[in-house]
Order: sequence, then C-alpha cells, then structure tokens
Amino acid sequence: MATEASLDPVPDVPGAGRPVPEAGPELVERWRSGGGELVDLLTQVRERTGGIAAFRLGPRPTVLVTDPRAVHHVLARQPERYVKRSHRARLLIGDGVVAATGSAWKQQRRLLQSQFTGTGMRRYEQRITEAARTTAGRWSQYARTGQTFDLGREMHRFALDTIWRSLTGHPLDDKTERELASVAAVVAALPTLPTDASEAQEVVAADLARIDAVARYAIETARSGATGPHGPGLLHVLVDAATDRAEYTDQLIRDELITLLVAGHETTATTLTWLYLLLNDNPSAREHALAAGGEGSAERRQALQALIHETLRLYPSAWIMPRHAAEDDTLAGYAVPAGTDILLCPYLTHRDPHLWPDPERFAPQRFTTPNGRPTHQGSYFPFGIGPRACLGLQFALREATVLLEHLLPAHSVRFHSTPTKATYGIVVRPEGPTPACLEPPLRRSRP
Repeated sequence: MATEASLDPVPDVPGAGRPVPEAGPELVERWRSGGGELVDLLTQVRERTGGIAAFRLGPRPTVLVTDPRAVHHVLARQPERYVKRSHRARLLIGDGVVAATGSAWKQQRRLLQSQFTGTGMRRYEQRITEAARTTAGRWSQYARTGQTFDLGREMHRFALDTIWRSLTGHPLDDKTERELASVAAVVAALPTLPTDASEAQEVVAADLARIDAVARYAIETARSGATGPHGPGLLHVLVDAATDRAEYTDQLIRDELITLLVAGHETTATTLTWLYLLLNDNPSAREHALAAGGEGSAERRQALQALIHETLRLYPSAWIMPRHAAEDDTLAGYAVPAGTDILLCPYLTHRDPHLWPDPERFAPQRFTTPNGRPTHQGSYFPFGIGPRACLGLQFALREATVLLEHLLPAHSVRFHSTPTKATYGIVVRPEGPTPACLEPPLRRSRP
C-alpha cells in the first residue's frame, strides 16, 4: 500500500522539473510486431518506467500517467492546462457534453448538472425501479421455462430501458430497441474505423442514419408537448432550453440525446455484465452481499454497492482518458512541455499493487472495510475526477444497485460458457457472448 508520505504534493512550477523517464523504443517496436492491445504496451511501459512515463507512438512523446497524485493534478487541480482535444466517439455523439470543450462545455454541463444530483435524481427513481421490475419479470419467465439467454444483452436491454425512460418518459418498446442496437454497433466499430473522418462516416452511415431517425422522432415528440406515463424526461429539458438559448439547435439537442444514451447505458450494461462474470468465479461474494442485511436495508445496499465498486475497479467505465497539455507544466516534479499527449489509465492505476494489495483479486470488502482501500482521490477514478467527472455517476450507481436488489436474491446465474478475453475499445467489454440460464438461489444463512 502506498504511504501517505509518498503521495504528498510536490511543488509544481511550470517550466521547471526533470525530464519524464522514457521507455525505450524497442518496447514499442516489440509491441507493434506482436499485435497486442494498447493496454499491453501501457502495462509494459508502467512496469519498466513507473507511474509517470513517456513513450513514442509518433513524432511526439506521449506521457502515461498512473501515479495517483499526478492523476489528481491533471484531472482535478489543473484541468484547464490538460484539455480534451478530440473525443474518439465524436463521429457518434457530435458536440454533446462529453466531447464539448471550452465555454460550450461549461454551458452544456451547467444545464445538465442539476438533473443528476439531489432533486434531479429523485425524479428518476420511479423510472429506474420500473425498468428493474420489467427485467425482473423477464428473468422470472426465464427461470420458469429454463430458457437460455445472453446475460450481456439482458444488461444492455435493462440499461437502455432505464435511460430511455429517463430521457423521454416512455418505456423502451421493441421497435426502438431494435433501431438503437445501431448505437452499440457504432461504439463497437469505433476503434477499427479509418482515421479519415469522411471514410469513417461512410463505414457506419447506415447505423448513424437509423440513430438519427430515432433521435428526430423523440425530439419532435418532446417538442409537441407529449409526455409518457412517467411525465416529461430529460429530453424535454433540452427542448425547453432551445426557447431562450440559441445554441440549442436541433443538432445540438440530437448530440446531447445520443451522448446521454451512450454514456447512460453502454458503461452500466458492461459493468453489470462484468459483475455477473466475476460473481461466477467468486460465488461467495454474492452470498456475503445478501447476508449483509435484510431486503431494503442500508447494510445490504452498501454491500451491493461494494460489488459494483470492486467491478469498476477491475473494469473501469473509461479504461483510458486522453488529455493534451495546452501549456508547459511541471507534473509531480517532471517537466511536461505544451503539446504533450497525456494518457491517464484508471485500469492500470486500479491494478497497481503498491496501492491495491492483491490487485487482481475480486474483493468487494475493500469498499466496506476501514482502511480497505487507498485514501488518495487519484487512486480510484472509474468515472474520472474533477470538473469533467462523469455527470451520471450517481445515476449509474443507483440503477445498478436497484437492479441487483431485484435480481440477486431471486436467481443464481449459471453460464454455459464465458468469454476468455476482454476487448479494449471505448469501454472494456467481454469479448464474445455470455449464454446463461437461471437456477434457484442457493440457501443462505440469515444475516
């Protein structure tokens, strides 16, 4: 475990500092010739050089940042100095809040912020619960019939239903679900698309057209004043903003809608899929969480949230976070010239044995035991930290917890097969299907 002394702030004077240690070019060449994932290279760079390390994929050095105090410096202390330059998903989400920068980002975030805290979150409680009940009903049918289903697809269906209810006020219908499958298709394709924007657009044009058609219909429906059984949704907030804010054109409303769809279901669905795969290998963790307290108790909820947090530690929502140094800086004693590309990697920070003992082990009690996890803010950041931290953090944790409250006590999942690899794209997801069936829950002792 890293000591508090090792994480003390280092005076950072822009323009001062020693050079960032650089991994040798042979490391990159060996990685390129081997055809591995980017995470394989980053792992080797960190192991060779440390928590702040430079390597070259092109003419300029890239600096990998996994040291907690340096993470905190980049994301929380100096976010104006380390900026987003271009988002990999811009082809899909356009100028939505995740990809926006500068004053546009500040205005967009300000509008959405209130929707995901306090009173805003209470507005979505019923919608989250209804989506969880719908999934629970489907699972009860699977249990009665012995039907095999794909667990990953079920989690995507639940998360998409939840965010669709929250955005539009309507439950997800079969037609909309089929059309919005194009969102997942584009997200999966992003890492392999051509670097030329026009060529990339052409490859996924059909999927983007289907997504745009769904967005247009939803926006027109919201603008007409029609609401669903849950009342107006977040989309109505965006449409209403257009009456006195000229920047909220139909295009920007579309971009925000798709951004919230992607951010609001892809990461949650993937996290829940990983969680069930981890429980498959660690069945006692399920029993421990259910034994922590009775149905609806604070103790059980805390234990369920620990399952989620430990899953996010191993498979963070954003496994890599690119930034760009807009001006000279000194980062934990190292000189970072303007123009340097920065890669923060929660995936590697969360698996650092100096911070997390036995880091590859699934151990949810890290998040319920005093001193079970590092205290430094930069040690755990699956949703980012600082002003650009994910808006939907509380929403995602709430919906995942509510679903587990419905499903975990009622069913034991038996996988017919499980993926043996992960794919590192926009999110870290299991590579391959997750066919499963349901069995009666194991008898457990009373709490």
